[in-house]
Amino acid sequence: MKSQEQKIQEALTEGVDQVLPNKEALTKLMAGRKIRLYLGIDPTGSKLHLGHTVPLRKLQEFADLGHEAIIVFGTGTVLTGDPSLRDQARPKISEKEIKENIKTWRTQTGKVLDFSKVKIKHNGDWLLKLTLKEIINIASHISAVKLFQRDMFQKRLKRGDTIWTNETLYPLMQAYDSVFLDVDLEIGGTDQIFNMLIGRELQQKMKKREKFVITVPMILGIDGKQMSKTSGNCIWLTDSADQMFGKIMSIPDSLINSYFEGLTGIALSEVANFPPKDAKARLAREIVSIYHSKKEALKAEKEFNQIFRDKRLPSQIPIVSLKEKELNILDLLIKIKLAPSRAEAKRLIEQGGVKIAGQVQRDWRKQVKIKKGEVIRVGKRKFIKIA
Repeated sequence: MKSQEQKIQEALTEGVDQVLPNKEALTKLMAGRKIRLYLGIDPTGSKLHLGHTVPLRKLQEFADLGHEAIIVFGTGTVLTGDPSLRDQARPKISEKEIKENIKTWRTQTGKVLDFSKVKIKHNGDWLLKLTLKEIINIASHISAVKLFQRDMFQKRLKRGDTIWTNETLYPLMQAYDSVFLDVDLEIGGTDQIFNMLIGRELQQKMKKREKFVITVPMILGIDGKQMSKTSGNCIWLTDSADQMFGKIMSIPDSLINSYFEGLTGIALSEVANFPPKDAKARLAREIVSIYHSKKEALKAEKEFNQIFRDKRLPSQIPIVSLKEKELNILDLLIKIKLAPSRAEAKRLIEQGGVKIAGQVQRDWRKQVKIKKGEVIRVGKRKFIKIA
């Protein structure tokens, strides 16, 4: 049985990048009383990915230790537009889009969080009620020079690109979350360290007390780059078991350890001697079991092996009925929804990613005769059978 002291040390060490200003002071605080902490996520999209679960898991870990944990949906900050790791400003978002985006967030975050221990709050509830006088007061505590010293701003300035005033306001608005909630600790990814430290400074100046910051490592996408909804490299919490399993099996070998450390409770020592393919299969089973079930994970693994190891068709293939007897191959791919546009369909064909009846298609001008029962495949995982 682990002691409370050991549990605190694990919470502040395992899966943690930094504890600021120092771990010792936070350890002492947690040993002496229950602390209040929060994690904020902006609703820039409707789906959450596995990268979001790293700080979510850490938040739940503190909740399990008996601390007051809060998940903040950034319904106010999202209007400002977080410039972190951005080469250009985020597109503006409407109130309607925000409401639509968070519609299923409780269900998605509930795959990680226990809401009997974690509270949900929307920062639009307080940020959108701030008066001009209050905003000026908040801004008066933080140096404008500091806000412009951010790496992404300096890069934009060197390129001659624009930095919009709303982007410079973002860290102030996020910082005010710490003041309004009167927290002892904020958790976030390493990309949020600047914003969280502005929150620490604002808490010190407006509340006259300390706020700690914990950063957790960011999980890269299946292509080894930052997870982004626009790049198509995310593993979504809404993915089916088959989709999730297949995506995990496709990650570069270099990401295996970081996925085990950030996304599972499995120690690296358990898989240290596994060949990469076996380690990925173990990883995929574990993650699919967490977000679906063990039964679904085993079923997804069987399906994956049937397609990629045994080179057979999937057990279940979506069926599409077509009235046409003949179609241009580009139009065919769009009609059966295996490509979103003619340009994308052409790219897929030129890259050898399209098969009809097992034959690779190279000619994007080709007229295809529609045959009942024929299987069309795009990439590794998309199949359609013609009815």
